[in-house]
Order: sequence, then structure tokens, then C-alpha cells
Amino acid sequence: MAFFGWYTFVASLLFHTFSSAQTDPGYAFMHQATTAPTVAYYDYIIVGGGTAGCPLAATLSQNASVLLLERGGSPYGNPNITDLAAFGAALSDLSPTSPSQRFVSEDGVVSARGRVLGGGSCLNAGFYSRAGHDYVRLAGWDARLVNESYEWVEKVVAFQPPLKQWQSAVRDGLVEAGIRPYNGFTYDHMYGTKVGGTIFDQHGHRHTAADLLRYAKPSGLTVLLHAPVHQILFTTRGSTRPKAHGVIFADANGVSHRAYLRRGSKNEIIVSSGALGSPQLLMLSGIGPKRQLQAHNITMVLDQPMVGLGMSDNPMNAVFIPSPQPVEVSLIQVVGITHNGTYIEAASGENFAGGARTQDYGMFSPKVILLQLGLGLYRQWVSPNPYP
Repeated sequence: MAFFGWYTFVASLLFHTFSSAQTDPGYAFMHQATTAPTVAYYDYIIVGGGTAGCPLAATLSQNASVLLLERGGSPYGNPNITDLAAFGAALSDLSPTSPSQRFVSEDGVVSARGRVLGGGSCLNAGFYSRAGHDYVRLAGWDARLVNESYEWVEKVVAFQPPLKQWQSAVRDGLVEAGIRPYNGFTYDHMYGTKVGGTIFDQHGHRHTAADLLRYAKPSGLTVLLHAPVHQILFTTRGSTRPKAHGVIFADANGVSHRAYLRRGSKNEIIVSSGALGSPQLLMLSGIGPKRQLQAHNITMVLDQPMVGLGMSDNPMNAVFIPSPQPVEVSLIQVVGITHNGTYIEAASGENFAGGARTQDYGMFSPKVILLQLGLGLYRQWVSPNPYP
């Protein structure tokens, strides 16, 4: 199936389960890894500066020395990341310096990993919502502390979106279709139709997890960019089980550096490299299934057969609706939350179909939907396109 002509496309996404760039804050603690010493010592070493690593680093820096290692660069000053109107440009950038690293799973699913400070929050559609109360309870978390943490984040990166023509139509359509009640604007997870938060401010600028570093104590934090970690170092001194005590990372020139934990009962190396990067680093460091480590000639530190297992993709049905008239650019603002686990969301104003003036949007492109259809990964794909 091909699309002809220059059309604005509206993409409605069903998920089963779940203008100028933003100003650089000028973090004094953020440096290129090329400036790092050959050897250094910290109370905490955090691998991965994404949606988990950034807030962790900011919090821990209040009372300890923290090293945050990020394999990508800074999101600031890059309009492909920070501007709403440029959404998708980073996903379609396949260069080695792109903040997005495209990959195809063994099942043939096209997706992307963040390769930038702020992680996936620099690339996604920016919808913000709190977890459901049942989720918090089943996880065994302190509900009061969880709510305080939400507020801590929301002061910096969450906003009420301006509901324009398309999102208003989606809201009304969901309510008419029976996704009720209508809950209005709320950060809370509630069944029915609601307007959620967005990480894009009133000027259309994206705010990412990197912004949470403004909470950090500057004297307690060092952030190194373009610092991919190659290995976690372990010792058995004084213990029968291996204990992580350092990491080896490289800088942009390929020079190797080492960072070690200071002596302390609570000092830790925290791996927050994402669903793919974290098990990868563990296995490269000798933690993982014995057979797999041996197959790659990796010296085993600890046989952990579940590392890297149990991964799965969230199935998605997509409807692409061509419009001969311009439609405003909007990302996920309205969501229909059903009792059967289906989430109904929508975006508008992008030409995802391809063509001379457009780019390859990866997992959002119709051709990818068709590829995954052929692989049997999607249950249904519907297009009202009248141009065969």
C-alpha cells in the first residue's frame, strides 16, 4: 500500500497494557568524558542518565558524592529533541550521533533506544500520568512517599496541555463511544476518558528527565557525557559473593577510564541503562546465564539465568487517517483507559506516511506497521486511505 501526495496524517494509537530549543541550564557538574581523570572515587556510581538515573543522581547528591555516566550527549540546544513541532525528527535520525538508536528485535519489531541525557523522555510523545493506586499497593511502596515523589517531578516536567481541535475531537469521540466517565484533566490514573499531563510546556518545548538534575547539589554530582560503560568490576575480598566496586568506561576518543566506589557500607553501583542496556551490561560484566556467557567467552562472575529473559513488546494497533487539510501538531494528551487493559491515545499533524518531504519515523511509519503485520505481531491494522 502506498500513499500519494502531501497529506497531513493523524495517527490514533491503541496500546494494550500500558519553535526554538529549550535553554541550556548550564549545569556546572556536566562535562564531556574526555575531561575525566583516569581513576576517580565516588560514593555512588550510576550507569545511565535516563528517566531513572537523573532523578536518582539528583537525590543522592544531597548527601553523597555521585558519578552519573551517560553514553549519549546533552539534549539542550537540539530542537529535534526539545521542540514539539519537530517531533519524530530524532527518531528518524539514524546517524551515529543521533539521540535515538534504532534497533530491530529478534521478532522483527522496530523500536528505538534513547542515547542522550534524559533517555526516552527526550524521544517519546510526552504523556505524563501517575501510576494506579493498585499498582503502588501491590509493589509494596509507601503511598505517601510516592505522592511526594510525583509532586517533586511534576514541579519541573509536567504541564496541563492546551486542548485544541483534534484532541478535543478525540475526547468527545471516546466519551461518545462509551469510554466513561469523563474525568477531565488529572494526573491520576482513572478508568474512563481523561486529559493527562504533558512534558511539553505552553511554548511547545519539551522538558525531560535531565531537567530534574536542577534539584542536584552541584558539589555532590559529576555528570559525564559520551561515557559508555564497558564493564562493571567485581571483587570477592572479604565476601564469599562477588561485590561490585567499580566500572570501566570510555570517552569519545576511546580512552579508558576507571571509577571506583569509596569504602562505605551503603556505597553502590546503580545500573539504570534501560530494559536492554542493563542486562547487556550485566552479561558483559559476567553476570547472567552461564551457557550464554560461555558462548561469548565472557568470564562468569555469577550464574544468574534470568538476566535478559522475560522481555516482550506491548502489542499496538494503529489507525492512520489522511487529511487533505492541515491539522495542528499534537501528541498524546487525551487517553481512554478501559477495564480490559486497552489504552486509546492519539496524535495529529505529522506526515508519518513517507514521501519526498518526510522522514522515516521508524516504529510510527505505516510501512513498519505493515512489516509487523506480516510477522504476525499485530492483531489488526486499519487504514482508510483511499489511494491504493
